[in-house]
Amino acid sequence: MRRILIIVSLPLLCAACSTIGSDYIRPAITDMPSGWKTESGWQSASPADANPKTAWWIIFGDRQLDELEDNCLKDNPNLKEAVARLDQALAQSNAHAASLFPSVALQTNVTRSRISANRPLAAYNTQNSSTVQNDFKPALTVSYEVDWLGRVRRDIESAKANAGQARADRENVRLVLTAQLASVYFQLRQIDEEIGFVTGLIALQQKVLELIQIRHELGVAGENDVVLQRALIESNKAQVELLKNQRKQTENTLATLTGVPAATFTLSAGALPANIPMIPVALPATLLERRPDIASAERAMAAANAQIGIARAAYFPTLSLSPALGGYESNRLSNLISVPSLLWSVGVQSSQTLFDGGRIRAGVDFAQAGYIAARANYRQSVLLAIEEAQDALGTLHGLASAGQKQDEAVRDQNKAYAITLLRYQAGLDSALTLATMQQNQLTALRVQSQLRGGQFVSAVSLLKALGGGWSE
Repeated sequence: MRRILIIVSLPLLCAACSTIGSDYIRPAITDMPSGWKTESGWQSASPADANPKTAWWIIFGDRQLDELEDNCLKDNPNLKEAVARLDQALAQSNAHAASLFPSVALQTNVTRSRISANRPLAAYNTQNSSTVQNDFKPALTVSYEVDWLGRVRRDIESAKANAGQARADRENVRLVLTAQLASVYFQLRQIDEEIGFVTGLIALQQKVLELIQIRHELGVAGENDVVLQRALIESNKAQVELLKNQRKQTENTLATLTGVPAATFTLSAGALPANIPMIPVALPATLLERRPDIASAERAMAAANAQIGIARAAYFPTLSLSPALGGYESNRLSNLISVPSLLWSVGVQSSQTLFDGGRIRAGVDFAQAGYIAARANYRQSVLLAIEEAQDALGTLHGLASAGQKQDEAVRDQNKAYAITLLRYQAGLDSALTLATMQQNQLTALRVQSQLRGGQFVSAVSLLKALGGGWSE
């Protein structure tokens, strides 16, 4: 009994041994910038990736966008696939964690057999005979791998890191999809505004055409003025058709993002929100705690580090509790559960590789190279995150400055058109001058709309670059 207790307690003693391989420590990025290359005026934020992400798109105050985002999160196939991948990773992590516990199984063997009378003799002075008998054998078996070097623990560590990577990948898919939908939505609204501007100008140009025709009938304007105005109207109508076709394609993209067939999806015309929200911008270092793609790369690095320990454990012998068995065996049910029918066995198995032609060494090299690659990918993810945030900041700032100047240009064009129209009615300017002024006004209004649309798209890009929502 003393020996049995020693054998049974051996796995518990070995489990307390140190784990093979280096414990994972996230490498520091020593050259992180301390700020952004942009003018002052940006608000600061204190985000954390561990906190639940907010619905960042609500800051635009567009109910239609909010509804589309909700539909995207509910029905988008790519997001559903990412959720399923996460469920798989969690299930696999749980399966690996079960290796820390012994495997217990119940076996039942019931047979009725006839022994041959002509079998080889066991004793030459005793004649064999044929026998028919029963064998009832219920037994409980226990098997367990002793994690004396921590191989199983490293395996669980790797599985948990993979699950964390799948969780970050799901959040990244969520962020990418919602940002893409918001960008496409604002592009569609900018097209709606352009269509409205051009349509309104066509109506205005139609009235000018009627005025020119009256002046032509009175002999004040020439035929060339009428033809020129008609050509301008037809050219603008062609632009409207092109914009409508572009709107249909953009609308189809929205349909796919929300998980709806494009043939059944329609979205009524609308306009861009009135104001562009102020976006809190954190320091570059906080991107390491916010961006789900960086979190995914960091978790992949942790999993790769654990794989090194698993590979190195192959150098050492394995130790396992051989299938321990305890139960009963009898040829009759009447005395099956009795002390004479009791049976048991317990033992420990060990195995050590003596020669493998360098297979273990190659496995360790492979795992170490995998960690180096994961670490490089992590750094690249950080650099790309900083680049995207810096690009979005610069673009948004540049578009804001250009938008202010374009607003002034539109006001001046409107004044110039009003003056030219009065001068034309008074006979001081020609129809060509008026048509040219109309075209300039159209160009100014469209550029203004395009700049505002670009500002909203850049705001979405900045929010995506910063990792989505934040805590106040």
